[in-house]
Amino acid sequence: MSRKDYYDDPEAPASNSIVVAASAVVVNSDGAILVHRRVDNDLWALPGGGMEVGESIAGTIVREVREETGLDVRPQYVVAVYSDPRHVFAYSDGEVRQEFSVCIACEILGGQLLVSDESTEVRFVPPAEIVDLNMHPRIRARIEDYLNNVRAGLNPSR
Repeated sequence: MSRKDYYDDPEAPASNSIVVAASAVVVNSDGAILVHRRVDNDLWALPGGGMEVGESIAGTIVREVREETGLDVRPQYVVAVYSDPRHVFAYSDGEVRQEFSVCIACEILGGQLLVSDESTEVRFVPPAEIVDLNMHPRIRARIEDYLNNVRAGLNPSR
């Protein structure tokens, strides 16, 4: 199924659903941030996805990071909540989701970096190189918010 992201676009289709989702900021010991290139839109993104019935948001993050990257993580703290109705995702099946995502900083517990059926590439990227990646502005905002919190000393896990 393909997906097209719209942000503040008057040509965007009207939303017809909201799905609670989560994205993860996972940083290695060198301070590089885990990203993957999505199969459905060819953009670089943080790992994450929709919450399933019976799952907590922390459980969603653990599952999605493992599925998309092969890494096992522990959620640490909420970076921010993103719920901008100007950001919608149009899927080829007709669903048009309004953004609602909780971004969570995570620590790596183990696993092995792997490409999944949702990704063409998975890697850690130094913060200074994030700007060079083809990435949706709303994903970039999550990374910027995380980095701003770290710079301001607002990282509760440290």
